[in-house]
Amino acid sequence: MFPIPTILAPAGSFEALTAAIQGGADAVYFGIEQLNMRARAANNFSTEDLDKIVAQCHQAGVKAYLTLNTVLYDHDMQLMRRIMDRAKKKHIDAVIVSDHAAMMYGKSIGLSVHASTQLNISNIETVEFFAAFADVMVLARELNLKQVADISREIKRRKIKGPSGELIKLEIFAHGALCMAISGKCHLSLHTQYASANRGACVQNCRRQYIVTDKEDGHEFEIDNEYIMSAKDLCTIDLLDQVLAAGVSVLKIEGRGRSADYVVTTTRCYKEAVQAVIDKSYTPEKISTWRHELSKVYNRGFWEGYYLGRKLGEWSNQPRSVALEKKVYVARGSRYYPKLKVGEFLLETGKLKTGDTVMLIGKGEGVHQFTLSDLRVNGIEASEAMKGDKITFPLDVRVREDDKLYKIVAGSEA
Repeated sequence: MFPIPTILAPAGSFEALTAAIQGGADAVYFGIEQLNMRARAANNFSTEDLDKIVAQCHQAGVKAYLTLNTVLYDHDMQLMRRIMDRAKKKHIDAVIVSDHAAMMYGKSIGLSVHASTQLNISNIETVEFFAAFADVMVLARELNLKQVADISREIKRRKIKGPSGELIKLEIFAHGALCMAISGKCHLSLHTQYASANRGACVQNCRRQYIVTDKEDGHEFEIDNEYIMSAKDLCTIDLLDQVLAAGVSVLKIEGRGRSADYVVTTTRCYKEAVQAVIDKSYTPEKISTWRHELSKVYNRGFWEGYYLGRKLGEWSNQPRSVALEKKVYVARGSRYYPKLKVGEFLLETGKLKTGDTVMLIGKGEGVHQFTLSDLRVNGIEASEAMKGDKITFPLDVRVREDDKLYKIVAGSEA
C-alpha cells in the first residue's frame, strides 16, 4: 500500500490561494519578491503578505511552502537571508530552494527545506547527498516512473533520512506546463533578451513559431502545424494509479502564473482522483470526466510527459491555450446585500443576459460558476444588460469590491 500523497497547488495571487484551498489542496506553494522562478509570470506576493498567507493556509489546515528557487548571486545573499528569516518567523512550513547557499542557510536557521526540480535530481546518490539538507526532493521531470520507483525503493532500503529524521519524501510534477529544457534550466531567454529563465525572468521564446533557414542557399522553411519548442501540458490524471504505486509522496500542480479557475479545477480533479485510487474506484469513466474538466481551463493540449518512457515530447500546434471554455471579463463587484443574498456589479464591458454562464473570482470566496437565471438592471427586472449598467442578481457568496465577474464562452468564441 502506498502513502496518501500531498496535493501541492500553486498560488500566484490571493485569488489563486483561496481557489487552491477551495479545491482541496493539502499544501500551497508561492513566491515573494524576485527570487523565485515565476518572478515575471506571476503576481508575486511581498514579504508583508506572509502573515496573511500563512494565517489563511493554517486556518484551513493547509501547509504554506515558499519558493526561493532561482540561481543566486553574491548581491542576492542579503535579500535571501531576509526572506528566509521572515519565513522562519512567520512559521512557513517549508522553503523550496535550488541554490546551495539558500539550502545551507535554511538548514542553519532550522527552516524545513525542499530541494527544487532545478537541482535535476535523477539518481539515488544525489538524493543521498541532498538528504543532509532537505526532507522532500522534487525529482527531475525527465525521469520515467520505473526510475522514480527505483529511487523510492532504494530510499527505504538504505533508510535515507532528511534533517527531520524521517525518510526522504519524493515529489513530482503531476500537471501543468512543461519546459523544453532539462528540469527547466533554459538559457534561450537569456541569450535573446538578456532575461534569465533561471532567475525567474523567462520571456517564453519557446512558445513562438520559428522559420528554419538553410545556411547554404538561404531557403527558408516555416515549421507548419507545430510550435517545435513548445511542449504540450503535462497531465497524469489517467496514470495516477501508476504514479502513486511508484512511491511518490507529493503531487505538484504547476501554474503559479495561471488563473484562479485553473487552480481550483486542477486541484479538485487531482484530489478526487487520488481518493478514487485509494478507494479502488478509479475507473475509465471517472478519468474521462476529470480530463474533460481539465480541458475546460487553460492548457496547451495534454500528454503524459516522460513518465511512461517516451524519449521525445509532444509539441503544441497553437500559440495559446486550447481550453474548451474561456472566460471573458465583463463586470466588477460593487456591493453585497447579505440579508437579501444579492450581489451588485458594474458591467464594465460587453453584455450579459439571463441564461448566460458566468464565473465570479475573488480573494475572499475563490471561484464560483453559475447560470444567470434572475437579473435586474439599474433596479428593474430585465433579461439583458449592457456596458455601463448596474446589475444585481441572487448570489449565495459574498461580493467584494475587487471581485471580478466573467462570462463563460466556448473556447472557439474567445
